Amino acid sequence: MTGTQPPSGRNLRSRTARLAGAGLAALLWAGPAFAACQAPSPPDPQTRPVRPALPTKGPCVEAKMGTPGCLGWEPQQYNEAVKSYNAAMAAFRTAAEAYVAGLNAYVAASADYARCEVRSLQ
Repeated sequence: MTGTQPPSGRNLRSRTARLAGAGLAALLWAGPAFAACQAPSPPDPQTRPVRPALPTKGPCVEAKMGTPGCLGWEPQQYNEAVKSYNAAMAAFRTAAEAYVAGLNAYVAASADYARCEVRSLQ
């Protein structure tokens, strides 16, 4: 075959198969080294829980009974706000523990990644 003639269909298929086989062998040989050292992803910052705000105390919450201008509804309203806050804190605590667990998993995965990178250099 000369350089001016196009390769026949059979030669082209054979050549393509050899190149594909060599490429596949290169990927299989290099693949485990690259696949084993995958950098971890941190938890999504959007999932970081926000601590609920403390309820505000009105001026009459701790006032003595009969203080002029203070009615009994303000301490009762504050107590209801505290109950809501405590419920919100329970949900926050659960979400915060899950977020911290994700951060701890990220730290451990980062250490594993660093060790893998070091091993790949040795």
